[in-house]
Order: sequence, then structure tokens, then C-alpha cells
Amino acid sequence: MYLPRSLISKLYLHLQNTRHPLSPPVLVLVALEPDALCACRILTRMLKHDYIPHKIQPVAGYTDLERVGRELVSPMMESRGGAGGVVVCLGVGGMVDLGTVLGLEPEGEENTFGGVEVWVVDSHRPWNLSNVFGGFPLEPETENAATYQARSPTGVTGGRIDRFYKPGKGGIVVMDDGDIEDQLETEKNAYLKLVDMPDIEDDEDDLDGSDGEDVDADEEDDLAHAGQKRKSWSDQDMEDESEDDDRPRQRRRSNSSTPIADSPRRPAQRGLLSLRNDDVLSSDPVDPPTAAQPPKAVSARTLRRRLLRMRRENEAILQKYYRMGTSYSEPVSSMLYSLASELGREDNDLLWLTIVGVSSMELYGRSSAGVAVTARSSESKVASGWMGMRGARIRQLLRDEVRRLNPPELGLGNGRAPPEAVGLIPTTARSPEDTSIRLSPEPKFLMVRHWSLYDSMLHSPYLFSRLKTWSETGLKRLHKLLAKMGVSLVQCKQSYTHMDMVLKRELRTKLLKYASLYNLDEMVPAIDTDGKDRAGAKDGWGFVRSWGWRATLSAQDVGVIIGALLEVGKHSAVPDPSGLSQSQIADVSDEEQLIAQGEEWLPRFWDAYDALEE
Repeated sequence: MYLPRSLISKLYLHLQNTRHPLSPPVLVLVALEPDALCACRILTRMLKHDYIPHKIQPVAGYTDLERVGRELVSPMMESRGGAGGVVVCLGVGGMVDLGTVLGLEPEGEENTFGGVEVWVVDSHRPWNLSNVFGGFPLEPETENAATYQARSPTGVTGGRIDRFYKPGKGGIVVMDDGDIEDQLETEKNAYLKLVDMPDIEDDEDDLDGSDGEDVDADEEDDLAHAGQKRKSWSDQDMEDESEDDDRPRQRRRSNSSTPIADSPRRPAQRGLLSLRNDDVLSSDPVDPPTAAQPPKAVSARTLRRRLLRMRRENEAILQKYYRMGTSYSEPVSSMLYSLASELGREDNDLLWLTIVGVSSMELYGRSSAGVAVTARSSESKVASGWMGMRGARIRQLLRDEVRRLNPPELGLGNGRAPPEAVGLIPTTARSPEDTSIRLSPEPKFLMVRHWSLYDSMLHSPYLFSRLKTWSETGLKRLHKLLAKMGVSLVQCKQSYTHMDMVLKRELRTKLLKYASLYNLDEMVPAIDTDGKDRAGAKDGWGFVRSWGWRATLSAQDVGVIIGALLEVGKHSAVPDPSGLSQSQIADVSDEEQLIAQGEEWLPRFWDAYDALEE
């Protein structure tokens, strides 16, 4: 099932209203990514505010996800002695069938999910369509409800949750960021058609016509000419196949309960067309039957061919979707901030966590903007998703939220303008109590407040790809750029905070002047983005937050630090926790190796988790 963005707060409000001290804690599964870590911080803060007990479980991969499902999620099912509950997947699980991986749909058991409800918030694509359009316990089969869609829970139509849905029975709920409703309509129709199709053996001869029976080109119009209404095929239709060809043509029955008359109908007069059966719905004109012979019914073998062809066409649609390749959509932290905004919980702390999560996506090249973006194709069509218009709207929304929660100051009280107003990147707070978030004309450098200007430019992914600084030729280009700007190597290798103030004031202007010579047009925000009242103002600017006199950090710097803590830890050289040689490692089972690896990355996760709060 998928929850549209307009109803993003529905499940959380139900959780808030139904929790009590004896309820099982909410299990939060978190991927080892900065974006998922920021989203976890946002969610846990809301859970603490509502006094909802919860447990955080980091997940290192699909093998670890299966282990978590076996040890923690499956025992929550009511059929296995549990009391149900809620599992939240942040940045993990969107690309796999969670019902199978977590053990919520065991084979041979009718009681699936057992009251366990899984919320999936993931930015990885493609979606696993079983989670999006399925993933719910089916209602008991009756005469009036025999199809998959008819047995869906109340409030679920075609996999989409509406306002009448009542949580509590369990299932997999995917939080839609907009991609599902905007882009997956074709895949949705194909998936729902495949689910209700009967299981028949796929034989190549049926589609090739190698058994001697001719395959007509107009085969798809036979139903309209025969005046029949197609329904689901049963096994009895298949068994009557041999009797179909030898049966007399005097009287036949269609798939509906209305028999076809023995005598031919009266031909139409004056060129007027009439339908022979009210149940036939076709846009093609229906030829009147001839008086010499009644219409020929379609054989079961022909219907079987059509069913196979239809199944292959729908399967091809789903395979095409899965073969599109891996991509990324809206960050998880942005989705959780939308939830907090719907609940009226937004503040500077949650906004900063969201900005860090979005900046980390841009840092790793999972966005159409950011420090890791090396080029843009002007000829490519503007997409409507995270890589296109919606991503631009979300970044603009974050800038608007910064202005709303942190009103800009007109001056500093001493007649001087703020440093960002004159093109300087802020490195200090405005006062000892300043904890505001500001917009800053950040260049596409890394850790410029903590390193020298030279090291910051040398390690920038943007300059790394444009100037090819891994080679001697690239280093010469970098040195030549600095020389044209009038910056000596002695000055730029000093700490940026101790550089000459005149040089720091003129740095942005000089970078804009000589950037075009080296194809570095997007290295710093342009001057025309300094306006305050125009639509799209401050586009390309970064975000900075101060903690009094203690520190002033940019969102990109925090994303770099959190990513480094997750990947490397506090120490660059980590000893082997198992203490085994290479020959002994081969004799260790996979589960023991997983436990040994967990001892290594679990401390990294909690160090990064604590660093976000500090």
C-alpha cells in the first residue's frame, strides 16, 4: 500500500492516539547514511515529545535486514505470540519485498503480517511494486469478493490509502513523495492486472500457432463479433477445449448467462447498426450477422492465447520499470520534516537536521544541485521528480523556512551589514546567544572554515572533476587559477579564518571573474542571486548555523563529518575486531562474520548519531 503525501500525518496521528504504556515500542530500522540518520533524529524527537517508546536498530545491508526480520520483526506477529506493533524503515527496504525479507508473509500460512505494520520511507529507486500496490492482509474470499482488489482492506483502492483506511491490521505502507501517483500509473495498471490473472502454463506453441491452428490477425476483435462478455476463466473452460471444435453450431452459450439464439437475427435496415448484445462494450463498429450462419464463438484455446499475450505484455511493463537502473528521489529527512510540519512541530532544530540530510544527498551526487554536481545538460528535458522541478521546489521551501524561522537582521547595530550581505561566508556567530540558521554564498569547496583555502579547493569534488586535480596537469591548472586571482600559495595555504580580510572580501568576485576560463561557472553563487524579493532568490546559496561562540558550521561540512564518522569512525585505522588471520577468516561462518562486522560499524553509527545532537 502507499500513503499519498496529502495524508502523510494519518498513520502517525493514529499511532499517537492508540499508544498506551503497555504498547510494544516502535522499532526504527535506520540505514547507515547521513540522510537516514537525520531522519531518525527527527522521528525520535517527535516520538519523545508524544511519550511513545521506541527502539533504534541500525541496518548495514540486506543480509542484516533479514537477520533483523528474523530476530526482531517476526516475533512481533500475533500468530507467534507477539502483540503486533509498528516498524519504521528509514532509508532501507524500498527496493525489496519486505513481506518476504522480514518474514511477515510465511508460506503456507493464511494469517499474514499478524498486526505488524511497516512504514517505509526510502529515497532509493526503483520501488518494489509488491510493497507499493500490495503488502496488505487480504479479506476472506466470498462470492462477491473473489478478486484481489475486491479483497483489499477497507479504504485501500488499487493500493492507494484514502481517508477511510483504519490502521491496526498490519501491512506494508510506503510513504509516497509524489513519484508513485505522478509516474507509476502504467506500472500500477499492469501490476493489478497480473495479480488477478489465473495461473496457466506458459507454452510457446500457443503463441506461435505451431499446432496447425491458424492465428488470425483480427483475433482480438473476435469477442466483439461473437457478442460475448469476457469473464475470468475457470479450469472447466480449459477442459471443454476438445469438445468445442466438434460441437454442433446450432446452439452455443457465451461466457455470460445469455444464450445465443438458434435462428439468425433480422438484418439491419436502412444502414443502421445495432448491437447484438447489451453487454458488449466496444468502440469498433459491429457488423450485422449474416442470415446464412450464426456468429462463431471463440474457442477456449484462443482465449488462452489472449491471456498469455496479455500477461507477457504486462510483465514486460514491470520488467522495463525494474531495468531503468538505480536512482534517488526525495531525501528521507525532507519527508519526515513534511510530517513534522503537518503536525505543527517544525522548529530550527528539525529544520537544521533536514537541511543536513538534503545537503548530504547533494554532497554524494544524488541531486541535481550541490557540491558533487559536475555538469548539467541544458538539452535534457526538465524532470518532474527530485532531480527536476520538485527538487528545486523543496530547496526553495527550505530557504523560505529559514527566512520564516530566522527573520533576517537589517544591521548589526554598529552600522555594518552582515558578512553574507557583502559576499563573505560567515565564520562566527553574531552574538553569544546566536543559534540561528542563515543563508550563505557558499562556494563548492569542502570544509573551508576548518582547512586552508588550498586544501579546500584541492579536495572539492566539483574542482576534482573539472580541473582533474589528481594529475600534475590538474595541479598546474589550480595553481594558475590562484595566480590569476592574485592569491599566493603562501596565503592560500594558511587557515582560512586567518587569511587577510581584504583577500576574503574579494575572493568571491575574483572567483566569478576567472571561473569561466576553466569551465567553473557554478563554483560560487552569482551576484544576481543576492536579491531578496525576487522569485528564486538565493538560489545556489548554502546554509550555515551558529552555536554561539562555540562554532559556526555549514550544512555541507556537517554532512561531510557525519559521512566520515559512518564510513571510517573517529580513528582512521581500525584494528580487526575478530583478531583472526586470513586463513582463519575462511573457516568462520557468515553469521559470525556479520557479528564481527557489527562490532565495528555499530560504534560508528552511535558516534554519528550523538554528533548530530552536539
